[in-house]
Amino acid sequence: MDVLTENWSLYGEGLLGTVELTVYASLLALALGVLMAAFRVAPVASLRFIGAAWVTVLRNTPLTLLFFAVLLGMPRFGVQLSFTAFAVLALGCYTSAFICEAVRSGINTVPVGQGEAARSLGMTFEQTLGSIVLPQAFRSVIPPIGSTLIALAKNSAIAGAFSVTELLGTYRSLNELGYSIIWSFIWIAVGYLIVTLTISALFHLLEKHWGVAR
Repeated sequence: MDVLTENWSLYGEGLLGTVELTVYASLLALALGVLMAAFRVAPVASLRFIGAAWVTVLRNTPLTLLFFAVLLGMPRFGVQLSFTAFAVLALGCYTSAFICEAVRSGINTVPVGQGEAARSLGMTFEQTLGSIVLPQAFRSVIPPIGSTLIALAKNSAIAGAFSVTELLGTYRSLNELGYSIIWSFIWIAVGYLIVTLTISALFHLLEKHWGVAR
């Protein structure tokens, strides 16, 4: 217990960093994921190509390599952001590819006739998708999106290797202070468990209120 009680501030700073990374990257991933899912089912071929290329490239790129590309590559093109912002960008873009596929699978569960009925009433593709299709698709994709965001929270540990303050990175300071590495990692694991269980509980509530009845 000494490693925890004597380093509350260090653990707290790391936990806060992980929570911030998770929240901001999740918001970015959800926004981009829904947008790319809309592209993938759009009637315009160029948009479908963009959506497919986005998913194919990001799903098949190792996350660590993406971190290197964003944190080390973008500054060479004049993009100057904090390491935390770069980490959010890398995490959010990577996770958006998986969110996209989850949302697209939900869209495919909506009967085609509903879209056709909406178009027969004169609704545009954007109106049909936003008012008819996505609200129904959302109900069926709550569990997979929750699982994807839990994975995002755990993936945020990679950011510690790029000078970003997060929970896993606290072990280096604790090791330098002479604390047991085993107990350091145990309390780090507890911190990640708190974050992931919170996300799980949140999506359990969402599924209970809006999910598809089983």
